[in-house]
Amino acid sequence: MQMRFAVTVATFVLAAAMPAMAQDVYAPYDPNPAPPVVAADDYGATDFVFELGIGGAVQPEYLGSDDYMAALYGIASVEYVNIPGIGSFGGRDGRGFSIGPSVNYVGERDFSDLRGLDPVDATYELGLRAGYEWDHAEVYGSVRYAFGGAEGFVGDIGANLIARPTEQLSLKVGPTATIASSDYNASYFSVSPREFLRSNGRFDVYNAGGGFQSVGVAGEARYEVFTDYFVTADASWDRLVDDAGDSPVVTKAGDEDQYYFGLGISKRFSLDLF
Repeated sequence: MQMRFAVTVATFVLAAAMPAMAQDVYAPYDPNPAPPVVAADDYGATDFVFELGIGGAVQPEYLGSDDYMAALYGIASVEYVNIPGIGSFGGRDGRGFSIGPSVNYVGERDFSDLRGLDPVDATYELGLRAGYEWDHAEVYGSVRYAFGGAEGFVGDIGANLIARPTEQLSLKVGPTATIASSDYNASYFSVSPREFLRSNGRFDVYNAGGGFQSVGVAGEARYEVFTDYFVTADASWDRLVDDAGDSPVVTKAGDEDQYYFGLGISKRFSLDLF
């Protein structure tokens, strides 16, 4: 089973981090808000500001599938950390430079999904994400090492235009791309001679190399319903390209177009640690 934009349960473990992946945290609003101030001093005695939540998603059953499934995912991100003697990291609205963990989980592809092809066990991905956000735009990139069913490196790059119609609402949209190593791609898109024979010739022998795996567009709408309580909806379209898109696993039994929609709720927490 595929969880392409999967659970970020390890995010809050790395305290000196900014929001992971597409999760950005916004400051509490006020009926008569003052002009936004990014200075770390705004947090007063608070040393750790983070966000936790849960969401549901509709996404492909496995990488390259044309069937979809419903899945749960966790939300965990860090807005601000202050470490005495070292300094502070993060700031309001996520503006400026950010760095933090990037985590992904890809569920198993079993024998019944693609008869004749080898199953692929669950894959775990762990790495870092870095980005820079201005008032109305951001750029970001991540790199992760995968182990389990697939091994190798995979990462994402992207950019967003940002609109903030109100203090409570933010909108993001922009292009994205995923890059994967040959070892990673081979696990999902290659076909060995043994698999060719076992599938009775349905899947031609194919050797998937590394490079761009997909390109697409992603968008996010985020609303602060009550102070420190958020609802986030995000959607994306990704097109498998190059060796991934040309694979018989995709052309004979899958779909080059991969869609995703998620809806989550979360809450911000603040702690005075020092």
